Amino acid sequence: MKKVPIKPQDLDAQKRIVDFSEVVSRYTEKEALEEAARCIQCKNPVCIIGCPVGIDIKKFIAQIKDKDYKGAYLTIREKNDFPSMCGRVCPAEYQCRKKCVFTKKDLPFASENAINIHFLERFAGDYGMENNVNIPTQKNEKLSKFKVAVVGSGPAGLCCAGELARLGVKVVIFESLHKTGGVLAYGIPPFRLPGDVLNAEIDCLAKLGVEINTNVIIGKSKSLDELFSEGYSCVFLGLGAGTPSFLKLEGESLCNVYSANEFLTRVNLMKAYEFPRFHTPINIGKSIVVVGGGNTAMDAARVALRLQKINNIPPNVSVFYRRTEKEMPARRLEIEHAKEEGIKFRFLTQPVGFTGKEGCVEKIKCLQCKLGEPDASGRRRPIPIEGSEFESDCDIAVIAVGLGANRVLTSVTPNLKVDKWGDVTVDSETMETSIKNVYAGGDIVGGEGTVIEAMGMAKKAAAAIIKRLLS
Repeated sequence: MKKVPIKPQDLDAQKRIVDFSEVVSRYTEKEALEEAARCIQCKNPVCIIGCPVGIDIKKFIAQIKDKDYKGAYLTIREKNDFPSMCGRVCPAEYQCRKKCVFTKKDLPFASENAINIHFLERFAGDYGMENNVNIPTQKNEKLSKFKVAVVGSGPAGLCCAGELARLGVKVVIFESLHKTGGVLAYGIPPFRLPGDVLNAEIDCLAKLGVEINTNVIIGKSKSLDELFSEGYSCVFLGLGAGTPSFLKLEGESLCNVYSANEFLTRVNLMKAYEFPRFHTPINIGKSIVVVGGGNTAMDAARVALRLQKINNIPPNVSVFYRRTEKEMPARRLEIEHAKEEGIKFRFLTQPVGFTGKEGCVEKIKCLQCKLGEPDASGRRRPIPIEGSEFESDCDIAVIAVGLGANRVLTSVTPNLKVDKWGDVTVDSETMETSIKNVYAGGDIVGGEGTVIEAMGMAKKAAAAIIKRLLS
């Protein structure tokens, strides 16, 4: 058994920051076979427990080892309709890889020796996508007479739609934006998830008969009552978390202080980096500060650096985070890539305000911190140090400290119960909301989570919907 894991080739850091090309290449066949051979095929494959959708990881890796790439793809698709996408963006080091027997117990994330399950999944997913492998359906004639509405085309909505359509349910997705994909399209840069990969996997749903209607805002264009009056038997809400969170600091309303949501949407969805070919410009400065420590912060910082390079501005992007690198929730891979590309990090740094000139941000004011006892998140709480104030140049600031619930629908549907954060409350077993035959999943339930966690909730909701339709 080869102990050293096989890593796919990364595009050279200095070459990749001049455009939005994909950074991580996929395994070659030789690399995939070598990495699959490292798996010891545990009698009790605990890696499966770490997967929110329950992919039979042991089986698909064995199929890759046997060069049965079609079989590996079909095994993954039994549980996950989006292997190419998930193989690129899933935080495997916190999930399946963390459970791998090659990871020592009590580590916060997977050790380097853990099997690279996500890269193997991507290999199989890309094989199936590029070879047009057909997915077997299990259509039930009893289900074909039912119609289900899915609100939102993010990971939860797409997953729920696929689960239902495969069994013969007529599914119609309603997406508020002009493009499908939700956070996958507007939140994740193409250097991590290329648009053609996302589009190809969404196209698989169309082959299953899923209809997608864009530019329809449920809660504005149509109400839930109207959906039911149009003949939909059930509704799934994959509304997402689309409300930006801010720091509520002095000067935060100055021009060129962006929410990460707006910043990334302008670039990823509206192609601001190709202005004027695309008509959505974005300001870019000489000293860019991104506040936050999650994947969104890493995405925003790496996007900002590329925008500077494209506009012939010397790269100068810093991430300010109030804890240390150890506590950062971002994927280790994304932190590593950001460092390689020249992103600077200032840890134990807490912004306390912004100052500006002529209405535009010019400086960010901060305090240095030290770490105290763990808080509710399990991470040590940052404590500002008195008298440690300092200022830093900042002509563009991006606030990447999370998103709140999308309230467009919930605000006009009083019988749809929400919690104090505005998230939809559900039965944890069925994902059914306070309204009969209305289900929900993803970030609108319990706040921001991972793509695969949203899909796990969607699968649970789809199973409950099927049971209800057949009852």
